Amino acid sequence: QVQLVESGGGVVQPGGSLRLSCAASGLDFGTSPMSWYRRAPGKQREAVAWISESGFTQYLGSVKGRFTISRDNAKNTSDLQMNNLKPEDTAMYWCRAESGYNVYWGQGTQVTVSS
Repeated sequence: QVQLVESGGGVVQPGGSLRLSCAASGLDFGTSPMSWYRRAPGKQREAVAWISESGFTQYLGSVKGRFTISRDNAKNTSDLQMNNLKPEDTAMYWCRAESGYNVYWGQGTQVTVSS
């Protein structure tokens, strides 16, 4: 079974930082592009960041310069470092893995940015 497990969510004040982690198992992680998505209440799900197996990255415009996606193929993990957080970043965040034509999702972790 393929499993993705997110961790690191929580409540933080504006301007603060959080680091989300995604632990993957049951797939060929080293050849799988990884990404992070989020969905705020009442809004559609949107892609936040993406990283290819070779290290190329893409970011949602509103998070560029504040968020950094990374991967550690030896540990089968992908992290999302979130700096200078804003209230607009409040959302449920999910990790996604692409393996061939298959897509796998984690259970999600809540991020709340509030003063």
